[in-house]
Amino acid sequence: MTTEVAIIGDRFMLSETFESYIRAVCGDKVSVRRMDYDWPDAPLEQGYKGSRIEGIQEFQGDPDEVVAHIGRAQVAVIHHAPLSGEMMKALPDLKLVAVSRGGPVNVDMAAAQAQGVTVVNTPGRNASAVAEFAIGGIIAEVRNLARGHEALRKGDYRTDLYRADVTGDELCDMTVGVIGYGEIGKRVVTLLRAFGCRIIVSDPYVQLTAEDLRAGVQMVSFDQILAGSDIVTLHPRVTEETTGMMDATAFAAMKPGSTLINTARGPLVDYDALIAALQSGHLRGAMLETFPIEPVPADSPLLTMPNVTLTPHIAGASLRTVRVAASKAAEEVRRWLEDEPPLNPC
Repeated sequence: MTTEVAIIGDRFMLSETFESYIRAVCGDKVSVRRMDYDWPDAPLEQGYKGSRIEGIQEFQGDPDEVVAHIGRAQVAVIHHAPLSGEMMKALPDLKLVAVSRGGPVNVDMAAAQAQGVTVVNTPGRNASAVAEFAIGGIIAEVRNLARGHEALRKGDYRTDLYRADVTGDELCDMTVGVIGYGEIGKRVVTLLRAFGCRIIVSDPYVQLTAEDLRAGVQMVSFDQILAGSDIVTLHPRVTEETTGMMDATAFAAMKPGSTLINTARGPLVDYDALIAALQSGHLRGAMLETFPIEPVPADSPLLTMPNVTLTPHIAGASLRTVRVAASKAAEEVRRWLEDEPPLNPC
């Protein structure tokens, strides 16, 4: 007897990739049906400030279509597809949901627990990609790579970027503050050590690794990060505690002339306060990969500010992310079939 597995992927996490990894470890124990949505060609619906589907955030897909596709399947493997409490009530056979994300924000976790549905995720799937991207963003911002590139494309050969009052310092002479010491934050710290900069970390829930301690990395308070860093890079999850953590008070506490890097999530930052801090010159610049509204509205001041480097939420976009996520999801399906405990329960 085979177990029905319903897969809902998209144009990044292809359903056929999920299937190939699941079949590699589960063989003929599963029957698979799959479908794909259009993300990233079509944007996600973001529910940080209120969602049309109760209990979930940041999703793509029509609830009725998702329910119809999952049908009688006991296992669902999804990327951005929504699963609300009402949807799960219509799926009485569903027992396992594997979400190929670092956090299951597109699943109503309270409802899943109440209905006895096991939810697993794929933590660290894009940790390497995002950490590399954050380092790239730091270098692009503090060494004027993006500004030099953009000017030259417009025919402006900006020799002023060599002026002492315009150019920045080197990483080896800077203090970099890392907020959040999870999978991504740890990798960022590891990569930063190669540059010889002073590294300080703020995360009240974890401890530094022995390797980082030997390298001179220090764990400090949030306030010490703000006051003592030339560069602040954000890597915490979005929680009630971290939402809006970078507000006007936080920016005022940052070292004058410092730089903010956000490759994490938009809700961590009060962007109006950030814009004010950039316009006043209190902050030298910012590199922003995520925003409160995505895509960024055409009238956003960020799009025309000369001291900001912007990217369209692509830090996790790597083929390694796909392979890691599909492999972890497949292993969770195999473990469920074999009555083994999940590796990453939510």
